Amino acid sequence: MTRYVFLFFLFFSLQLGAQHYNIEVQLDGAPNKTIQLAYHYLGKIYGADTTTLDANGHGVFTGDSLLTQGLYKILVDKDHHFDFLLGADQDFKLSNSTLDGKDSKIEGAAESEAFVDYMNFLGDLQQQSASLNQAYRNGDAAEREKIAQQREALNHEMHDYWAMIDKKFPDSFLYKFLTANYVPTLDQSTLPKEVQENDSLLLMAQFNYQREHFWDYFDYTDERYLFTPFYKAKIETWFNKVLYPDYDSVKPYVYQFIEDVKPNKRLFQFATSFFLNGSINSNIMGMDALFVDIARDYYLSGEAFWATEESMEAIRENVLFMKDNLIGEIAPDLTLESYDGEFINLHQIDSKLTVVLIYEPNCSHCKVFVPEFYKDVYLPYKDKGLTVYAIYSMDDKDEWTEFLAKHDMFDWINVWDPQHTSRFKIKYDARKTPGVYLLDENKKIIGKKMTVEQLKEIIPLDLN
Repeated sequence: MTRYVFLFFLFFSLQLGAQHYNIEVQLDGAPNKTIQLAYHYLGKIYGADTTTLDANGHGVFTGDSLLTQGLYKILVDKDHHFDFLLGADQDFKLSNSTLDGKDSKIEGAAESEAFVDYMNFLGDLQQQSASLNQAYRNGDAAEREKIAQQREALNHEMHDYWAMIDKKFPDSFLYKFLTANYVPTLDQSTLPKEVQENDSLLLMAQFNYQREHFWDYFDYTDERYLFTPFYKAKIETWFNKVLYPDYDSVKPYVYQFIEDVKPNKRLFQFATSFFLNGSINSNIMGMDALFVDIARDYYLSGEAFWATEESMEAIRENVLFMKDNLIGEIAPDLTLESYDGEFINLHQIDSKLTVVLIYEPNCSHCKVFVPEFYKDVYLPYKDKGLTVYAIYSMDDKDEWTEFLAKHDMFDWINVWDPQHTSRFKIKYDARKTPGVYLLDENKKIIGKKMTVEQLKEIIPLDLN
């Protein structure tokens, strides 16, 4: 019995011993230097370990647990550093006589060694491609056709190399890393003739294909991609350029992404935070609805374990000010006192289009926007179905009177709420002025936070 217990503990100790990293470094050009083992993480560089080389440039990075696989860096100083891929094998020797990545030599980690070989292969390919591009610019039609074929041959050569890596290192991170930025393109010959011959339909087909295949070679549920320069750039491109720029189109894809990465806490935190910030900072009208959705479903629900009380307070405030004035929703009703002392209900205004305008006379932006809006938008369309429900946001009637008289704007429905009993500043998010909301005949919000130029483009279309 004692013998078996001893063997068990011996085996267990060997297993524990295997779960560490040990990277022996030989840098002839950096004797007696203190160097860092660093890693890429979401577009930035962070230190993982430090060692001091001896007089011969020899040193060791070691730790009692494995490092997350990804793209790592040997950092001597800001001018001398090089990258290498850290895979599953983390007990190896690395040497580099020049501190240039192409001169790295690795023994004991086949995946990392293959990465160095690939980078040298890629460097040669890029040189050939640059030469072909130069020749293409200077060539005639016949030469260009030949060069185009040569460039296509280089692409095939790269794909063949990827296939070789996949076969030699099945299920490795190396293959995933090499193909991470590859997005397949649509074979137009597979499309119906009427699509091929119609530029608009062809463009839409290409757009849809890219959207559906953007992640084919990038497993965004793999945490190791966080430790590369790719993940953040990839998700930014997808969210800002690949998805159709519309809330209803974007939301299903974003939510699927979040749910897919949810089992991994690190990925869940990054993705959810990214989409929350991306939606509130988006220039796309109506994307604030995505912010409200994510805030409610993942933050206010308690799932955002990383959120500080300070950040939660900011999120709660933004939800409070945004939730009642989202595009596509019926605008909050208001009954406010007019300049002449009557009370006028917003929803009872019979107009094809209504602009709810919230302004403050001393606001520098309002001083420019309000008169320009009156002259360039309201006057041309006031007899064609446009009404303005203009809310003076302060409580000084003399100031209000002076502003209306100065710009001769008494033909608007001018209202105010000096006691702020209607909560219009919350319902219509008047934290910044001017606030602009465009409502259809049913008082549904169809536009918000628009410039005068945008209003000049949108209003004529909706009045026709």
